[in-house]
Amino acid sequence: MLTLTAVAEDPLVLTRRLDLNDGSEVVFRPLTHTDADHLAAFLEGLSAESRRLSTFNGYDLAAARELCDAIARYDKLRLVLDEVPSGRIVGLLEFSLDLHSADIARYRRAGIRLAATDCRFGPTLADDYQGNGVGTQVFPLIADVARRFGKKRIILLGGVLADNSRAIRYYEKQGFQTVGAFTGADGVRALDMILDLHLPLGR
Repeated sequence: MLTLTAVAEDPLVLTRRLDLNDGSEVVFRPLTHTDADHLAAFLEGLSAESRRLSTFNGYDLAAARELCDAIARYDKLRLVLDEVPSGRIVGLLEFSLDLHSADIARYRRAGIRLAATDCRFGPTLADDYQGNGVGTQVFPLIADVARRFGKKRIILLGGVLADNSRAIRYYEKQGFQTVGAFTGADGVRALDMILDLHLPLGR
């Protein structure tokens, strides 16, 4: 079973090349300590709407450096999508390998007991990569990463905003099921969704 330390020491263990439907290519790989500048460009390039739908603490170089400095610390695994041949980061995919008490409580109210074999996940794509099937193409790699860390189910990091119909359709397409709704601290309505990795992906 993989560990965060092992991935930090050898990022190639999770590095894959992926041919997209439009004929272009991306590299799926762990975030590294040298990615701060490229990650900052990715964060700064996100539109106001993409920022509204994301969960990052900031969208500048300082925020990017904070994410890079957190590699192999805490419970976070962050992967990126690099555009070939430019090397531009066009996606940031976040895993939280531990559970939050608020998530455990919400899912328990929905009749689901979360366990150490569950993880949280949240993707963000560059605006020009949204809505063209990239998320669906990369999801089997995401599911494989979760399995390699010994995870059996995936829940959404912070849920998905109830008004984000495109994201909800995307998650449903990958096999996620809606199990409940909640109102966040900001007063915004969101949905909890869960994916059982033992079941076939997609529909």
